[in-house]
Amino acid sequence: MEISKAEIKSAAAASEAGHSQELRGAEILVKALQAENVKYVWGYPGGAVLHIYDAFYKQDTIQHVLVRHEQAAVHAADGYARATGDIGVALVTSGPGVTNAVTGIATAYMDSIPMVIITGQVPTHAIGLDAFQECDAVGITRPVVKHNFLVKDVRQLAEVMKKAFHIARSGRPGPVVVDIPKDVSFNKTAYTGYPDKVEMRSYNPVRKGHGGQIRKAMHLLLSAKRPYIYTGGGVILSNASAELRALVDMLGYPCTNTLMGLGAYPASDRKFLGMLGMHGTIEANNAMQNCDVLLAVGARFDDRVIGNPKHFAQNERKIIHIDIDPSSISKRVRVDIPIVGDVKDVLGELNAMIRDSGAKPDAAVLAAWWDTIEGWRGKDCLRYDRKNLEVIKPQYVVETLWNMTKDADTYITSDVGQHQMWAAQYYRFNEPRRWINSGGLGTMGVGIPYAMGIKLARPDSEVYCITGEGSVQMCIQELSTCLQYNTPIKIVSLNNRYLGMVRQWQEIDYEGRYSHSYMDALPDFVKLAEAYGHVGMRIDHPRDVEPALREARKLKDRTVFMDFRTDPTENVFPMVKAGKGITEMLLGSEDL
Repeated sequence: MEISKAEIKSAAAASEAGHSQELRGAEILVKALQAENVKYVWGYPGGAVLHIYDAFYKQDTIQHVLVRHEQAAVHAADGYARATGDIGVALVTSGPGVTNAVTGIATAYMDSIPMVIITGQVPTHAIGLDAFQECDAVGITRPVVKHNFLVKDVRQLAEVMKKAFHIARSGRPGPVVVDIPKDVSFNKTAYTGYPDKVEMRSYNPVRKGHGGQIRKAMHLLLSAKRPYIYTGGGVILSNASAELRALVDMLGYPCTNTLMGLGAYPASDRKFLGMLGMHGTIEANNAMQNCDVLLAVGARFDDRVIGNPKHFAQNERKIIHIDIDPSSISKRVRVDIPIVGDVKDVLGELNAMIRDSGAKPDAAVLAAWWDTIEGWRGKDCLRYDRKNLEVIKPQYVVETLWNMTKDADTYITSDVGQHQMWAAQYYRFNEPRRWINSGGLGTMGVGIPYAMGIKLARPDSEVYCITGEGSVQMCIQELSTCLQYNTPIKIVSLNNRYLGMVRQWQEIDYEGRYSHSYMDALPDFVKLAEAYGHVGMRIDHPRDVEPALREARKLKDRTVFMDFRTDPTENVFPMVKAGKGITEMLLGSEDL
């Protein structure tokens, strides 16, 4: 639902000089959201936010989506933000509403997703008195937000909302919580308009990188004998995919993406070595370990990427690190040329410097480096038993889906576990913001809420949730929301009857003691999907995988739950065990 220019102007601009109107806090909140061009709010009502819900009832420019659990409200807003780049907005009530939302807030925080979460609070006079459904929302959420506010005076509400949106989207993005007591949402105050600018003396994130440092980086890159470009989610968040592609293509250097950076550089391009890290490719991990100059862009050298830092430090290399957040630079790995700034701006300036210099990498030296890389790539570390005609291999399902949808306008969400890694390995993302998953926190249950949030934003796109029978049950009640709000998503459940990644670790590290990782009592997902008003399919045989996916695609206006019964013994390879270096990879069952 589009917001009219008149509504935005009314909400954003002050009225004529000297004129104001008396509005309740809830009405001011709605005007703030309209001024920020918010189109959707995901939420769940309760006593502390009833004045706000009453204000929503009186407007028609923002669509409220009633979820079935507050965690899903935040996840859906999060998925919307990841796919669109806009700020996601969620609304929950006090007490359990807030605590249910914390997992979603922490998920967004770990992946630096711009969000504003509005939480209800008991009346100001009751705060601290153990009132019904009271909890310290500010204290509880402080470790997992970029910032939070408790609004104690209705006169501060418009300014607080302006600050909340500014903080959420600027610098390193992140979730911001605005806690609004019930009386503040009810009280009236003179309203002269939504602020058109915000000033925060203590918050001024740097956007432009230091020119001298960028020039140093250019010279180091051009002199490299074994260069490597390593990029993370910061490239996606900064909308810097075009600048990254220009750099890689201009230099001809190998490139890798982290789990959160997939799609920033096209997976179908030969210069892309695949994802790196714990379940990365041989070529991506070996290039990371053996390069002599590493350009890290919007990435943070986390434990799932470099494994053991001492092992990583064994090989001498020069590191250039570009990041909007100065605290991320040299946090886990010492770097030689730090550049603090917005990735898009810095890469743009770096590209311009390289073009203006007219310098080129040494072609012969670069060719020798590529020969080494091709030797690693020739080992085909993502091979699996494609000839098995008796049991469905989960990799085959993902590959089949990719082959069918690679030329379509497609978004893929996932939950967390083996299915997530198979999706990352075998669905070859060529565009940014098409791969939506929980990276830093590793939150099960996000897949369906992410998908329904994306489907609202992109109703003409195909949206698939790749999940497992364990993860999908954590927010499966949102199938009801999908029906109510007509978000026809396609659910691809790789059902191996185990908590697959837990089982894999138990097989490798615990001598096959499968403690509580087998799912003894699973529902009939076909009947469950039908009970929620959707289409259910059960697929038991490899020959039926492609027909099932084709049939689901034809049902454009229906949510379809596909229960693929996959090989319960299949593991994700390559794999780097905890505490090992990234080149100490297990490549298959023969290494166990």
